[in-house]
Amino acid sequence: MECLNVPLDPSRTGREAESLETALHQRIVGQDEAIGQIVNIYQMFLTGMAAPGRPIGNFLFLGPTGSGKTRVVEATAESLAGTPRALVKIDCAEFQHSHEIAKLIGSPPGYLGHRETHPLLSQEVLSHYHTEKMKVSFVLFDEIEKASDSLWNLLLGVLDRATLTLGDNRRVDFSRAMIFMTSNLGAGEMESILRPGLGFTATQAWDGNALDERTASKVSRAGQMAARRKFTPEFINRLDKIVVFKHLGDAELRQILDIELRAVQQRVLAATGATPFIFTVSAAARDFLLLEGADMNYGARHLKRTIERRLVQPMSNLIATQQVGGGDWIQVDFDPQAGGMTFLKRAQGMPPYAMAELANEPAPPEVVAAAGASALELIRATRAGSSRRG
Repeated sequence: MECLNVPLDPSRTGREAESLETALHQRIVGQDEAIGQIVNIYQMFLTGMAAPGRPIGNFLFLGPTGSGKTRVVEATAESLAGTPRALVKIDCAEFQHSHEIAKLIGSPPGYLGHRETHPLLSQEVLSHYHTEKMKVSFVLFDEIEKASDSLWNLLLGVLDRATLTLGDNRRVDFSRAMIFMTSNLGAGEMESILRPGLGFTATQAWDGNALDERTASKVSRAGQMAARRKFTPEFINRLDKIVVFKHLGDAELRQILDIELRAVQQRVLAATGATPFIFTVSAAARDFLLLEGADMNYGARHLKRTIERRLVQPMSNLIATQQVGGGDWIQVDFDPQAGGMTFLKRAQGMPPYAMAELANEPAPPEVVAAAGASALELIRATRAGSSRRG
């Protein structure tokens, strides 16, 4: 036997877990802790080190609305299963009364409608998106605090033993499931920490920048304490990770804007079928969208609504009235005098390779090329002019 003194690095992750982390960072902004916890639990599952007889992971996500709790779960399902539809989502607002639990597990024999009731959490539902390479289920209990105590008690066995008994005594195996629960508990206390409204501390209100370590710790502690006041110790003890989501600041919202604009571009290409076109958004238009869409009380959801109202709806009118066609390049700008967005056709008849090059540009500047230039020359002249001005 050869003795070695080789230092090891336990912080490194395997290829599959690293791939998941990269995919999540491409879709999620500002919630590194949640991503890290999911990746660590998934790595334990891949290596066979997860606790036997339990779900892969039990997560409770806390934080204000619009901070990305549900989006993180959807992104996890999309990254691993290839589609966000692989997520089994349970809206807990529909289970505020104990008798409504029958919708989850089905009615027992002898009850009226027993054979017509199909449980939402059957083994067939969990395994619907399993493949030969990926046999992981994703279950989300959204706004768990709104559910009745009966649902929490039902979850005790699922979270601890990965087993659920349906109304007809069939058993559902959750040992290959990642279970997520989201809640807005503590959002009010978190906001009071970030935006104190009385006394001398009012001048220290959060300005949208990154939180210092002390404030971030107070926000996290407020969320966890709110959860402990709401849920029983037996329920809390069965959770693997409690993650308090951060409030989204200006820098995070700007990154989310880029992600959402790319998603809208993909929607345009998919919706218009054989007549795809490309649109670009100027820096002034982006600033306008952020100004209208930034709201601490509503998070990223308000920004998405602003994009739908100011960008998507006008473009749908352009498509319906045939003002844009296949191969067009639409430049979206902001007119400060009119106080709204402007849409200008900069080029038409662009070949696919030129459209692909333009679509890969994250923030194209104002076009400075002369009329009559070819599509690719127009793009390159635009970027050259931008670099000279910079």
